[in-house]
Amino acid sequence: MADTEGVASDATLPVPEPQAAPGAQPRLLLRFSPPVLLGVGLVLAAATSSLVGMDGTEWAAAGTLAAAALVLQLWWDRVARARPGPSAAGALYYALRSVLAFGLAWINPFCAFYAAVGCFDTERLVPRRWVPLGLLATAATIAGAQIGGLPPDDTASWVFYGMLVAVNTGIFLTVQQDTEKEEDRARERVETIRELEHTNIALERALVENAALHDQLMLQAREAGIADERRRLAAEIHDTVAQDLTGVITQLQVVTDTQEQGPARVHAERALQLARHSLGEARRAVANLAPVALAEDDLPGALKKTVVRWSERTGVQAEFALTGSDEPLHEEVQGTLLRIAAEALSNTARHAKATRVGVTLSYMGEEVVLDVRDDGRGFDPSALPERDTASGFGLKGMRARAERLAGELTVESEPGLGTAVSARVPSVPYGR
Repeated sequence: MADTEGVASDATLPVPEPQAAPGAQPRLLLRFSPPVLLGVGLVLAAATSSLVGMDGTEWAAAGTLAAAALVLQLWWDRVARARPGPSAAGALYYALRSVLAFGLAWINPFCAFYAAVGCFDTERLVPRRWVPLGLLATAATIAGAQIGGLPPDDTASWVFYGMLVAVNTGIFLTVQQDTEKEEDRARERVETIRELEHTNIALERALVENAALHDQLMLQAREAGIADERRRLAAEIHDTVAQDLTGVITQLQVVTDTQEQGPARVHAERALQLARHSLGEARRAVANLAPVALAEDDLPGALKKTVVRWSERTGVQAEFALTGSDEPLHEEVQGTLLRIAAEALSNTARHAKATRVGVTLSYMGEEVVLDVRDDGRGFDPSALPERDTASGFGLKGMRARAERLAGELTVESEPGLGTAVSARVPSVPYGR
C-alpha cells in the first residue's frame, strides 16, 4: 500500500513526518490507471466486436463515451492538484466516471475494465459516508460484465445479476474496511514513532542537563570542601601556633628586659627574633589561605593592583586587560586565579628576563580565562623537568590549582619568543 511505503520512508528521518491522509492518492495510479484500463477495454472490445455484434452506431457511442472519459480525466488531473483527498469534486469525478464505465460496459462487457479502477480509489475520492454507494456503482458495472453483458435476458439472469452485485459489493466493502484498518494502524505506528522520537530527544536533553548539574554539584562540593579546610587551617594556625608564638615572644621579651648583658641574654634575644620571624610566617600563611586583596577588591581590581605593584617592584612594563562582562565569581575561583597570576608573574620576574608583560582576564560565558604573556627568553616546555611547587617555574603548582576547580592550565613557549600561560576554569557564580 502507498501509505505503508510512506511509513518506511519516514522511518529514516529523525522525526517522522505526518502520515498522509487516506485521501492522498498515488499520482501515477490516479493519472494513468483510468486511461490505461480504458484503453485495455477498448482493445478487447475491438477484438470481440464480431463476437458481441457491435455495429457502427455502437462504435460511435463507445467512441463518444471514451472521448468523454479522457476529457473527464484531464479535468480531474487539474482539479486533483488543488483539492487532494476526498471531496465533493472527487465524488463528482467518481460518479461521472462510473456512469461512463457503465455505458461502455453496456455496449461491450469487456469495457468493464475501465470500471475496475473504482475498486481501489473509492476511499481516496469519495467522502467516507458515500463510499458504499460508490462501491455499489462499481459492483453493478462489473457484475454486468460477469453475466456476459447488459441488460440481463430474463428473470433468472436478473436474479443472478443481483446476486453478483451483492457479492461484489460485499467483497469490495470488506477490502475497503481492511484497507482503512491498515491505514489506521499505519497512522498509529507513525504517531507512536513520532512520540518515541520526541521522548528520546527529551530524555537526551534531560541526561545532558543532569550530567551538567552533576558536574556543577561535584565542583561546588569540592570548592566548599577546599574552602572549609582552608578556613579551618587558618583558624587553627591563628588560634594555636600564632597564639603560642605570641606567648613565647611575651615571655622572651620579659627575659630580655630584666636580664643583664651576658650569654643568656644573647640567646634569649636570638630566640625572641626567631619567634617573631615564625609569627610573621604564620600570619603570612593565614593570609595566603584567604587572600587579603580579594577582601578589598573584586577579581579584576585585585589583579590590576597585583600587576601594578609587580611592575613597580620589578621595573618591567606590565599591563592588565579585561574582556567580557565582569560577573561576580565564587571566592574559590577568584582566589585560584589571583594566586596563579601572582605565581606566573613571580616566574616571569625570576626566569624570563622580559621587558613587557600582559595579563588578560576574559569572561567567556561558562568559563573564565586568565592569560599571562611575556616577551622574555622563553623555554622548551617539553624539556622542563618535573619540579615541585616551590621551585623551578612553579608550573606544577599552578596546574594543580586549576585542576582542583575542574579547569586546566596550558603553557606555550619557545626559546627566544616569550612565554604564554593560560588558565581556564569554570565560571561559578558567587554564592553557589
